[in-house]
Amino acid sequence: MSAPAKFLFDTDFGRTARAEQTEPSIAIAAHELIVADKSAAAYREGFAAASAETDRRGAMALERVAEALGRLSADLSSVEEKIEAEAVHVAVAVGRKLSSALIAREPLAEIETLAANCFAQFVSAPHVVIRIADSLYLAARERLEELACRTGFDGRLVILAEPHLAEGDCRIEWADGGLVRDRAAADSAIAELVARYVAARHGDAPQSGGLER
Repeated sequence: MSAPAKFLFDTDFGRTARAEQTEPSIAIAAHELIVADKSAAAYREGFAAASAETDRRGAMALERVAEALGRLSADLSSVEEKIEAEAVHVAVAVGRKLSSALIAREPLAEIETLAANCFAQFVSAPHVVIRIADSLYLAARERLEELACRTGFDGRLVILAEPHLAEGDCRIEWADGGLVRDRAAADSAIAELVARYVAARHGDAPQSGGLER
């Protein structure tokens, strides 16, 4: 039987345990590769987040631009409607001024035109009555009688002075009909039509009274 081993006090058991528990080592190149990969991943995440924020801000900016353009378009439409309405009113006002000036210059011109048309259409009518403003009677009588002869009117021509008629207005009557030239009534009708047109363009109901005179 062999003799038992002797315990030697110079044996260091802690060194053996520490040697067995030493952490595994890694090469420097592999470590640098891992660090590089993590850095690249962090960069990609940061870039993606920045891109998303940029896209969000860009979308918000575009929305604000779209809203501004919408308001601008509405404002422009309102301005265009206002300009158009003002242009119509100006055109009517100019027409009134020109009409007044022409009537003042040639008060019988329109009356003679209407009378000539009636004489030509009713050559065989038994009579035609023309009512004109009292102030134009003397000047109109001779000219209208001469006009009836030139157009071949065979009936009886009656010319009457009416104090309530304005210069340029007249009433022409024949056996079964007649016509009236009333500048005030025509002006009122034009004003009503213009008011309806402008109201329709604005989408509003026309106001009573028409255009200001």
